[in-house]
This record gives sequence, C-alpha cells and structure tokens, in this order.
Amino acid sequence: MLIVEINKDGIERALKTLKSKVIKTKQNQILFDRKEFVKKSVVKRNQKLKAAYIQKKKDNLDWFF
Repeated sequence: MLIVEINKDGIERALKTLKSKVIKTKQNQILFDRKEFVKKSVVKRNQKLKAAYIQKKKDNLDWFF
C-alpha cells in the first residue's frame, strides 16, 4: 500500500508523488499481468527467453569492449 502525505504544497504535489511511486513499484504492470490467467509453463518459458536474450546481449557487449 502506498502512502502519500499531503503537505502545504497541495494536492497536485501529492498526486505527482503518488504517480512516481506507482511507476517505481510497477503496480500498473502487475495489474496488467493479472488481467488474464497465464499458465506457469508459459511464464517459465518467457522468463527463460528473456534471460537468454539478456545473456546474449551482455555477451555481445563484452565482445565489443
């Protein structure tokens, strides 16, 4: 749960703070992911593909430098 204090700055500043906290905690992404059910095997497959992509990217970067 996000807590935002409202100071003398007003509601506008509080909304700006809330927005930045929501972005930093990735709440919108979590809500979007929960919209529909995804099988565990699909989640694992996507994690493996993402890890392989990142590893390949790092390997190419190491070669460059």
